[in-house]
Amino acid sequence: MNLPTCQELLLDTDGGVLTISLNRPKKRNAMNSALVKEVMAVFDAVADDRSVRAIVIRGEGGHFCAGGDISGMNSDAQDEATAAKAVWDFNRVFGHMITKANSAPQVVITLCEGSVLGGGFGLACISDVAIADKKAKFAMPETGLGIIPAQIAPFVVTRIGLTQARRLALLGERINGEQARQLGIVHFVTDGAEAMTEKLQMVLASVRRCAPEANAMTKQLMLQVGHVEQEALLDQAADLFCDSMRGPEGQEGTRAFLEKRLPAWAE
Repeated sequence: MNLPTCQELLLDTDGGVLTISLNRPKKRNAMNSALVKEVMAVFDAVADDRSVRAIVIRGEGGHFCAGGDISGMNSDAQDEATAAKAVWDFNRVFGHMITKANSAPQVVITLCEGSVLGGGFGLACISDVAIADKKAKFAMPETGLGIIPAQIAPFVVTRIGLTQARRLALLGERINGEQARQLGIVHFVTDGAEAMTEKLQMVLASVRRCAPEANAMTKQLMLQVGHVEQEALLDQAADLFCDSMRGPEGQEGTRAFLEKRLPAWAE
């Protein structure tokens, strides 16, 4: 694994798990362009590496992510046109990043503590498994600032549906971890750092029981629902099923079942 050198992130690898920690605690881990580009570089670096079974995204200093850091976005702009281009680029690069994280072949897990706002809210909505502290604060506060949740809105609608997404976006309403679970933003709610770590380890144990390439193919298939005509998608699903059955994971899984043992990836 050849991970990039990062200034805005802390990276850790252990037992097939890559942990990405957003490391701007004085800004509640609000994302600037440098951080977003580093996240993309990390996902690119492991895209074809099936030894990485899960990617955990968390924030340093008790907060997950307070959204986008717009403070220095166009400070160097020479004129209005340059400023507008800087704003567009800043916003759009986040969309590229969240799309890349959404389609990662690994299991993506978010640990949502403290502030989970704006872009942080969006990251929670694309994770395969989201774990929230009960005191975490989730919101899309953009409309209260006179701007819009541009790049995250489609992912929020996909996660929780149009009705609830409208309410949260148009009211800028803040909700806690349990309310986020009820809406389907997160899957598990914990109380305190120790409980969150315990739940994470339980989730990772489940990840390790599943074959990495099978997980990658399953995500690929599921993400195409609604984007590909159903009969064509089912044809593709049959192709993927055949490939998985005849591939090394399918053969090993079948042997392990018949021999009443764990498959190699779960040992």
